[in-house]
Amino acid sequence: MKYRLGDLVQIKYGKDHKKLNAGNIPVYGTGGLMRRVNDFIYDGDSVLIPRKGSLNNVMYVTSKFWTVDTMFWTKIDKNKILPKYLYYCLSKIDLSTFNVGSAVPSLTIKILNEITLEVPSLQIQNEIISKIKPIEDKIRLNNKINDNLVKLVDSYFINFLNNVTTVEKTIEDIGTVVGGGTPSKKIADYWNGDIAWVTPKDLSQHPLIFTSSGENYITGLGLAKGSAKLLPTNTILFSSRAPIGYISIAKNNLATNQGFKSVIPNKEYSFQFIYELLKHETAAIKNEANGSTFKEISGKKLKQHIINIPNSEDTSKFNEITKPIFKQLRKLEEENEELLAIKKGLLEKYF
Repeated sequence: MKYRLGDLVQIKYGKDHKKLNAGNIPVYGTGGLMRRVNDFIYDGDSVLIPRKGSLNNVMYVTSKFWTVDTMFWTKIDKNKILPKYLYYCLSKIDLSTFNVGSAVPSLTIKILNEITLEVPSLQIQNEIISKIKPIEDKIRLNNKINDNLVKLVDSYFINFLNNVTTVEKTIEDIGTVVGGGTPSKKIADYWNGDIAWVTPKDLSQHPLIFTSSGENYITGLGLAKGSAKLLPTNTILFSSRAPIGYISIAKNNLATNQGFKSVIPNKEYSFQFIYELLKHETAAIKNEANGSTFKEISGKKLKQHIINIPNSEDTSKFNEITKPIFKQLRKLEEENEELLAIKKGLLEKYF
C-alpha cells in the first residue's frame, strides 16, 4: 500500500544543545554523534532525517536521544510502519534530489511529507527485518570487538613508551612524508579509472583502520598529469586539514587528495608503530597547524615534528606483540565489508 511520509510520521525539529550539561544521552547532528548530555528530546524509536548538510545521512535511533536543529526527528505511527522498516525505506531514497537549498543543501518538512513510500503489511515488514537483523547484529559485534582491540593497542602503546628509553627524532626520520593532489575535474580522462583516490571526507564517512578506496577513482593519466602520488600498501594516511587527524592504513596502492600528508614507513619501522605514533601525536601536531579559514599542517612542519622513538630492538618487540592484533582488526573489517555487501543486496531486493 502506498503512503505519504506525512501519513506515517510526525516530523519534528531538533533543538540547540549548547546549554545542556554533560550526561549519557546522545546528541545527533547530520554528521552523527556529537556529544552526550543530561536531557532528551524524545524517548523511543525514531528515524532521524537531515534538515541541512549531508541530506542522505539518515539514522535509526532507539531510547532517549537529542537532535540539533540541523536534524529532523520523527514520531512514527507503528500501526502502519515499523521504525526499522521506515529507516530502510528512507535509506534507499536519494534525499538530495529534494534539496531546496542553494549554498547549503536543505530539506523542508513540507517536501518530506509528500514523499511516497510503498509499505507492505506489518507481518511482511517483520519478515524482511528478520532477514537483515542477523547481519546487522554480526557487524555490530565485529565493531565492538574491534573497538576493544583498538583500546588494547592504544593502552599498550602508551605503556610501552613509558617503559623504554627513547631518543629525539623527527617524523621524516621514520618515514617519507608525501602530499596528495586532485587531478583537474574538467578533464574526463583523468577520472573514473582504476586507481583509488581518497579524501578526508571518505575517512569521516567510513572511519576504518584499513582503507582500500574512497568514493572516487582516477586514471593513470590523471595520476601522471596531477600532483597526486601513488602510495604503497601500509602507507599511513594522515589528514592534514579539514580536519586534521583522520588516520588510516592503506590496504593497497592508492592516491589521496591534497588534504593528506601521508607517511610511507622506512624499512626499520612498521606501519603498526607509525600508525600508533601518529595517533599519539595528533594533538601536538594540531598545535603546530596554521591557517585562518581552516587549520592545516604543512608537509615541512610535519616532517620536522619532534617525536621520541625507542631503539630498534624495543620497537621490534612492539611489532611482534601488535602484529596479530592488527591482523585481526583487518580480518574483522573485511568481514564487515562482505556483510555490508550482503545487506546491500537484501535492501535492493526488498526496497
